[in-house]
Amino acid sequence: MDFEGLEEISAYEGKQFITDLEGPVTINDNPRDLCGHFIDRGQRLFAVVSRYDQVLARVIRRQGYKSGDHLRLILPFLKAYGVTDNRMQEFSRKHVKVVPGADKAMRFVQELMASFLVSSGYEHFVGAVCEEIGFPFDNVYCTRLSLDSVRIDDWESQILKNFAQEIALMPMLEIPPGARSMREFPAKDQQTIARLDEIFWQEMSDLSAYRFLNEVSIIGGDDKAASIVDVCKKTGVSMEDTCYIGNDVSDVQALALVKRGGGLSIAFNANESAVKEAEVLVLSSNAVTTSILVEAFHRAGRDGAMSLVESWTIPGIRDSGLVHDYLVRELERAFPKQLPRVVRITRENLEPLVQESLRFRERENSEAASGLG
Repeated sequence: MDFEGLEEISAYEGKQFITDLEGPVTINDNPRDLCGHFIDRGQRLFAVVSRYDQVLARVIRRQGYKSGDHLRLILPFLKAYGVTDNRMQEFSRKHVKVVPGADKAMRFVQELMASFLVSSGYEHFVGAVCEEIGFPFDNVYCTRLSLDSVRIDDWESQILKNFAQEIALMPMLEIPPGARSMREFPAKDQQTIARLDEIFWQEMSDLSAYRFLNEVSIIGGDDKAASIVDVCKKTGVSMEDTCYIGNDVSDVQALALVKRGGGLSIAFNANESAVKEAEVLVLSSNAVTTSILVEAFHRAGRDGAMSLVESWTIPGIRDSGLVHDYLVRELERAFPKQLPRVVRITRENLEPLVQESLRFRERENSEAASGLG
């Protein structure tokens, strides 16, 4: 996607850091956790709606719908089960799970350069994370909404609860590889998709809670990239002096924009889409890697950071002269046996790295889910 306004960004003697939230900073899946806590069979409901989201965004390409919009599709159900802005905020505060070392990393990068968070997450959760790690909420782009702004009666709540339970009992959709139309799905999945279409776009349209689907704007892929352009305009820092870290499909456009602009694009424990658009892959259970790469970027720009990646060993990091000894010691303490994977992504190693990242991501997500109970 092309973004207007890039020509207005003047060069500035400084650098800036922008990161996604869920993945590089936290290990939560806050919307899934909210559903699991407040809604009967909520985890299953969320899984079905998430898969439906992939069908609408990647296969059917429904007009006006973008990847990640399942975060607005679940809002009527949260409302029906009595979730308020206060309850969402309190739940989020109690269940923030920060990536080990991410709180230190985020404080550290703020000392080096202008720093921003760009997240698809609800403002209730993002605000809770900012409180936890000491990050200014003014430097955040996220999904703004108020559950309390919509009033629903008991009869509507029951209708929505019935929809929620119907969806939770649906079979999980399987997306055929390379599918580009409904005709490529098995008959049973076509029926499931058709029924979900009826629920969300027809039967729900007369309800008060439908306002969430019409009025809430999730910060998705294009929005994240647009947010980066907005940051550059505000700070006066050029794209080539921008570092962006992402990990998911919603980060694809942002990673591509920064890479194309000559900045540093990093995929952190990322899915396939994000790996394919980044220049550096990080597979790490501790965010000390973020501190190290960002300091190298601060001192020597993209080329310096890439040079550090090419010599990713303790001696190589020390000899580079780009990283403070304290961070090297932190890296050794966090990884006494083997350093985390930090590697430059090339055409030749792309596919093996995608598979490696998917395995690592699955392992990390599994451990995070078990840790959340």
